[in-house]
Amino acid sequence: MSSYSSSNLSSPNPSKGAKGLLGSSLIVASMTMLSRILGLVRDVVIATLFGAGSHADAFFVAFKIPNFLRRLFAEGAFNQAFVPVLAEMSQQDNKQLLKAMVSKVAGSLLMVLSVITVIALVAAPVLALVFAPGFAGDGGKLGLTADMLRITFPYLLLISMTGFLGSLLNHAKRFVIPALTPVLLNVSLITAALWLAPQMTIPVMALAWGVLAAGILQLALQLPFVAQLGLLVRPRLGFSDTRVKQVMKLMLPAMFGVSVAQINLLLDTVLASLLQSGSVSWLYYSDRLMELPLGVFGIAIATVILPGLSQRHASKSPQAFSDTLDWALRMVLLVGVPAAIALGLLAEPLVATLFHYGAMGDQDVLFSAASLRAYALGLLFFMLIKVLAPGYFARQDMKTPVRIGIWAMASNMLLNLLLVWQFAHVGLAMATSLSALLNAVLLGFGLYRQKIWQPCVGWGVFSLRILLASGALCGVIYLTFQPVQRWLVWGLWQRVEQLVIIVVLGILAYGIGLVLMGLRWRHLQGPK
Repeated sequence: MSSYSSSNLSSPNPSKGAKGLLGSSLIVASMTMLSRILGLVRDVVIATLFGAGSHADAFFVAFKIPNFLRRLFAEGAFNQAFVPVLAEMSQQDNKQLLKAMVSKVAGSLLMVLSVITVIALVAAPVLALVFAPGFAGDGGKLGLTADMLRITFPYLLLISMTGFLGSLLNHAKRFVIPALTPVLLNVSLITAALWLAPQMTIPVMALAWGVLAAGILQLALQLPFVAQLGLLVRPRLGFSDTRVKQVMKLMLPAMFGVSVAQINLLLDTVLASLLQSGSVSWLYYSDRLMELPLGVFGIAIATVILPGLSQRHASKSPQAFSDTLDWALRMVLLVGVPAAIALGLLAEPLVATLFHYGAMGDQDVLFSAASLRAYALGLLFFMLIKVLAPGYFARQDMKTPVRIGIWAMASNMLLNLLLVWQFAHVGLAMATSLSALLNAVLLGFGLYRQKIWQPCVGWGVFSLRILLASGALCGVIYLTFQPVQRWLVWGLWQRVEQLVIIVVLGILAYGIGLVLMGLRWRHLQGPK
């Protein structure tokens, strides 16, 4: 075992050492927090205007399909496959070769995405039926979903190319713009809901146009910053190029390995469409709340460590690789445990405060809160997957996560079938959490068994500190919690006031608990 204080992190940019890991993670987390807060505002607006009825269900399915594929192409497989190859090329220190590779990868990716988009536009009704078979008995609902899907699907192409540009910026340690880009989606949807929807015959269609506009704006935002790097080149086809083949070879298995959680969530939507009306929306709202800590912290840490892990693998620094991964796991535990506790214990207050307005009724709040509590059980494991998977991808090992992903997906499908009939949409969320547990355990055990990750000293003490501080958090929530019925009848500001009090006191209790247990800032700095 090693300790952070004795390790020597080899990095192309020494200034980005330990302090850089924590500092970059905080930068990405803060930008992501801004995006997520606006995302919650977006969801409040949508819930208020459209509730959890058939039109809302139709939009959520039409948006989920390209958004799911976005996570496969942009945030998932492509990023995980491209960044390690980019790190290898950067070791050669040849700008012309790098630009040529970027041009060919961009052109090849653009061609694949264009073909997929055209097929989807033609087959929109079939796609809608595949992803929401429960809509088959409602021709109007299915037709509306297909119509919106034709508008939203080009978002996949636009945001995937945005993700490609973001990979270039992240590799150059310019994390702010890629992390800020998602803000535009939320701004676009809020604008569409408040301004465009009242002007349309079918108001919910405005949301679909908002998604398309967001894709254009997000791509446009990153172009000038990539140009500053000197990497804004004309896309060229290059399927025969060695590096393009390498990216594609790594990308295909990574599409599955990195996206198991998203596939599981999509399966939830498919089965939810077979349940009572509103089930898709209940799962959507609870998933959105679960995604807040997952996106702000889990994805932020994963985004920051992947370029570093890839560089350390390319420079053959196994100890630095292990120490970086160990630091990431500790940060996930530090944030993930209290976040999961808070989501589970405050499910009804959170849903009521954010969504219980307009068309969103009492039953919708209770049902959404129930699935949120089930998702909270798996939050820590969702976050662990985000930081464990790069431990494989950075080494260009895509096969292992795929094998593990197959087991996780199979378990999710089995658990879905076992739990859905007894617990309805809550059973679907519970199955997803349990499969995430299996996925995270297998990923972590694989890295440990191969000695890729060797735990640094102090894990026992660190875990005990988190456990005791979490106990203090639970105590504060117990003492300040008000009955659910009160949250349902309170107005907006009374809910906000009560929730802020609980959250602030909870954070203080957790933080003071950690300090009293001996945790200091230096313990969070990571490897040097």
